[in-house]
This record gives sequence, C-alpha cells and structure tokens, in this order.
Amino acid sequence: MINVISVKTEKEFKTFVNYPYQLYKKNRYWVPPLKRDIYHLFDKNKNPFWEHAEREFFIAYRNKNIAGRICAIVDYNFIEFWNEKIGYFGFFECDNDEEAACALFDHVRLFHKDKGMTKFIGPLNPSTNDECGLLIEGFYSPPFIMMPHNYEYYLQLCEKAGLVKAKDLNAFYVDSKDAPLEYLERLCSIVRRRIQDIKVRPVNLNDFANEVKKIKEVYNDAWSRNWGFVPVTDAEFDALAKTLKPLVIPELVTIIEIDDVPVAVSLTLPNYNVVLKKLNGRLGPIEMLKFLYYKRKIKEGRLLIMGVRKKYRKMGLESLLFFESFRAAQKLGYIGGELSWTLEDNHSTNNTIIKMGGKIYKKYRIYEGTV
Repeated sequence: MINVISVKTEKEFKTFVNYPYQLYKKNRYWVPPLKRDIYHLFDKNKNPFWEHAEREFFIAYRNKNIAGRICAIVDYNFIEFWNEKIGYFGFFECDNDEEAACALFDHVRLFHKDKGMTKFIGPLNPSTNDECGLLIEGFYSPPFIMMPHNYEYYLQLCEKAGLVKAKDLNAFYVDSKDAPLEYLERLCSIVRRRIQDIKVRPVNLNDFANEVKKIKEVYNDAWSRNWGFVPVTDAEFDALAKTLKPLVIPELVTIIEIDDVPVAVSLTLPNYNVVLKKLNGRLGPIEMLKFLYYKRKIKEGRLLIMGVRKKYRKMGLESLLFFESFRAAQKLGYIGGELSWTLEDNHSTNNTIIKMGGKIYKKYRIYEGTV
C-alpha cells in the first residue's frame, strides 16, 4: 500500500534529502552531491530563487519504507515572463514502483490545480537555470558537473503517470584531438580584422562583481526567448557566482567586448564530479584532503554557458568563444569535455557544435503533465 505525505517536519525533510543517497548507493555512475549544497539549495533564506517561487515536498511510502519523493514548484517569474499558468516538478526520485510514482504525480497535479496552473513541466531542480531533465540516453558513464543522472526505468514511471515529452536536451562530447583549432584560428583572424575595437579576454577574478554583471547582461539577452527560459534575477546570479567563483579557472571563462560593451560569453568548468564521486556527499577535513588530491586528476571540462547577444549574432563571435575555450582546455591538459545542454530543435547551435567535433552522447527529457 502506498501512502504519500507532505513534508512538514525537519525529520521528514531530512528523509527527503537523504533518499537519493540510499537509492543510488550501489549505482556506479551516480555522483553524490554535497549535502550542504542540497540544504543550501532548499533554504529559503539562502537561495534567492525561493523569493519568487513556492514549493511543496512529497514523500511516498510503501508500508513503512520510502519508495519515492518529488517536489511541486510554482515559479511566478516564469509565469509572468511567458504569461502561461505552467508549474514545475523537480527532485523526482523513485524506486522501480509505478504505483508510488503515479501517487506522487497525483499529488503534484493537486498542488498545481490548487495554484491555478493548467499544466506542469519537469524535472526542473528547481528551474531551467539549474539541473534539469531526465536522462534518456547515455546511462553508462557518470554525469558531468551540474548534470543529472537517473535510472533507466524513470522514463517508464513518468509515462505510466500520464506525462508526455515536452522537449529533449542534447549533451555533446568533444575529444580534444577532434577540436578543429587550425580552422577556428583562421576564422578568428577574419573576425578580428572585420570588427574594430573587439576585445577577447578571460574573466578578471579581481573585479569579480563587475564581471558578473557583464556575464548576466549577456546571459539574459542571449537566452531570453529560448524554450523554458526564465530571467535570472540579480540576487540569483550573484548567489550562483559566489558559489562558482572558487571553482572557476579564469582561462576557461571568455568574455568578448565590442566598444567596451559585453556581447558574448562562454563558461567552462573543470569536471569536479571526478572529485565529488570520492566524497560521498560530505566535506569534512578528510574530504578536503581528498578534494585537493583528486582535483589534480581532472582531465575534462564542461562548457555550460556560451551565448551571444542577439544584436551581435552572425558576426562569427561563436568561433572566438570556441577557440579560446578549446585552447585553454588543451593548455590545461584536458583530453576532452562536454558541451551541454542544447535544445533538440536548436539546429543552428547543434550543427555548429558538430562542426566543432562534437558528438551527441547523452540525451535528457523534459516532461509535461496536465492538471
């Protein structure tokens, strides 16, 4: 018998947080996030996302044993931006138990019906600016930093619960030896000759606050009409930047300015999942030593942001971003890396990545359900 509860107590919330560590304990590919980061993500006083969103956590029990969890989310910034009554679901984890999954999604539907939503999409953890999607292809390798992983049976659970595909997301892998550096260098020289007063440079960590403002300007312009996009608030971007700053290698963050106006940006992070895999969700003194040791063994990166402001597109700026990213990665001794994610129907970007040597090796799905 399945019983679903709404999380109310601190003990129940702890159960909600700890469940994935139990579920994936014997999974060789799942990478346990730091528990302190998970608690920070859910903390309304520390994560500015919750200033414009509300949520309810649910746990499903089969008899007395936890069988699944889910979070129903309403992001009022998304609703205002798109003028659509669409909610989210996120943080979905479940045993291979169709009855439990269906019961969890029934409670998500009731939550959104009560809030006046017409449908919901997900998983978004907690928005498209964070981890999102269910892995549907590429199960037999670990995820890169800030990308999700799940069991194959999750697709069947969602579809049995009445959810349908909304959009697929692509993750590409580029082997360093396949990166067309000579071709890119020729393109870049042409672009530099055509555009006066162009500056291509790494991020300046000594002027980080101003650099963050520039990156945010490009981000909110470049992605503004992408499917599922929701503008990042100043507080959200500042919080994210504060989290990422200790992880950033300046040479892997490229900013392009024309006439001192920020027009394009790319951000690649070392694949710290190599380190997180060894920490089991903790970061005590022993884990810090492990972090410092395994950090040196990172040989891949994830290019997670690459964007050009709409006004400056079709000028070849993407070639500059790719060239600087690939060159910096090779200097660091990286053997390759992931470019993720892109929308399945963003043919222009997908074709460009393929020309850069990228091959689709993982796919993720955003589902939708009616209320």
